[in-house]
Amino acid sequence: MIRTILATAISVAFVSGQVLAHGEAKHDKKAAKPISIEEKEFGREGDPRKAGRTVNVDMSDKLRFTPASLTVKQGETVKFVVKNSGKLMHEMVLGTMQELKEHSAMMQKHPTMEHDEPYMAHVAPGKIETMAWQFTKAGEFYFGCLVPGHFEGGMVGKIAVKP
Repeated sequence: MIRTILATAISVAFVSGQVLAHGEAKHDKKAAKPISIEEKEFGREGDPRKAGRTVNVDMSDKLRFTPASLTVKQGETVKFVVKNSGKLMHEMVLGTMQELKEHSAMMQKHPTMEHDEPYMAHVAPGKIETMAWQFTKAGEFYFGCLVPGHFEGGMVGKIAVKP
């Protein structure tokens, strides 16, 4: 019995030291991390400091984006400032129409699934998030809110990337 108590006391002391050694560092999900070099069909993460322009996007509880469409040049990096002016959670997810439809279907089955991708901005009511994206390929791409029911309700926009 004494061995069990002693072993428990040593374990607690060891773990406590590790916990206290953590300090007061904040757990910031958006902490600076390297820019991803992963290339998607619709481009890659952009460096916000190298953005050629900033586009303000508003999301509302009417299940609409403003603006609902935009045109960019191939190779251009855009910094999106995404505001949720509604009372519901909204998000702006970039992709092809096929990817957005597939992801929307997955979100219907798993509505609490969390993401942390550079082409997604999850914005709580009344808040603002930013993301930067470089459109490396010409074509027609989209953005949508994949909160269950929102995409299906018409919360989708279009991006025309011109050569």
